[in-house]
Amino acid sequence: MSRVYNFSAGPAVLPEDVLREAAEEMLDYKGTGESVMEMSHRSKEFEGIIQEAEKDFRDLLGLPDDFKVLFLQGGASQQFAMIPMNFMKNKKAAYIITGQWAKKAFKEAQIFGDAVAVASSEDKTFSYIPDCSDLDIPEDADYLYICENNTIYGTKFKELPNAKGHKLISDVSSCFLSEPMDVDKYAMFYGGAQKNIGPAGVVIAAIKEDMITEDTLPGTPTMLKYKTHADADSLYNTPPCYGIYICGKVFKWIKSMGGLAAMKEHNEKKAAILYDFLDASSMFKGTVEKESRSLMNVPFVTGDDELNAKFISEAKAAGFINLKGHRSVGGMRASIYNAMPMEGVTKLVEFMDKFEKENK
Repeated sequence: MSRVYNFSAGPAVLPEDVLREAAEEMLDYKGTGESVMEMSHRSKEFEGIIQEAEKDFRDLLGLPDDFKVLFLQGGASQQFAMIPMNFMKNKKAAYIITGQWAKKAFKEAQIFGDAVAVASSEDKTFSYIPDCSDLDIPEDADYLYICENNTIYGTKFKELPNAKGHKLISDVSSCFLSEPMDVDKYAMFYGGAQKNIGPAGVVIAAIKEDMITEDTLPGTPTMLKYKTHADADSLYNTPPCYGIYICGKVFKWIKSMGGLAAMKEHNEKKAAILYDFLDASSMFKGTVEKESRSLMNVPFVTGDDELNAKFISEAKAAGFINLKGHRSVGGMRASIYNAMPMEGVTKLVEFMDKFEKENK
């Protein structure tokens, strides 16, 4: 069977070259006679895998030595609690609410202290990024938190908020390594790997070393302290070994594609094909304000639930899968992460054009 075009928001499409290489090594990793899936995380071989993955990750981002890179578990959702547990020293933090995941992180932080929403786009169903140039951030806020790219609603911060001297923490799950980052502007950024980087089960966090201390909120479990993982180089307990191995291969694939600047150019071209079609279409409409559009997640609707359902069904039969929009938005969503080939987007647009003509 030929491969489909997978527009899933995550777990998402992976580069075919990476999957083929992993398949070749499945039973025997580099002459060890064993699979990485069977390998001890304490072995020299796995030590080499995780160290090389970290080195390539640092190279891609130009990450300075004062950042610690951690390979964690529990998904981005576990970070929603870990961040306040570790960093809410004054029991106060500021959150910008631009979608469901930022909202969930905000609610979790409220368990641990005074979390304040300093901006929100909920008034228009999260269809835009609010102006964050002059936010009213409490002086004693420990950090400012954002979700940089909103998977569900298809919005993206094109400019980072003015944190006014506060530490900026960002969930970059759905835009991770899709374009260059000005890493010096962050105190921490993190993301689940299952959208742009690898399989589900791995979270990669980059945290300024001076943030990582023993001084956490009372009652913070050992496993939820960043220092536990930092001191053990992500090997305090058994990490998601195979997931980290695949992430390492994806980092090498991104390097082979020309790095993050080339990735951004590739992603902009892909997104333009789809957005240009949506802007010209009389049937399909994008749901996001133009200046806030994500390069990764593109939600769109026909305005008719039955027509949406028909489109999703016929698209699936034609080999375009996982186009159903999130239940909170409805309609459709095409996630066009790094590994989605240009051809996938071009063919999707051809199919949409044909569908529109046949269903006028």
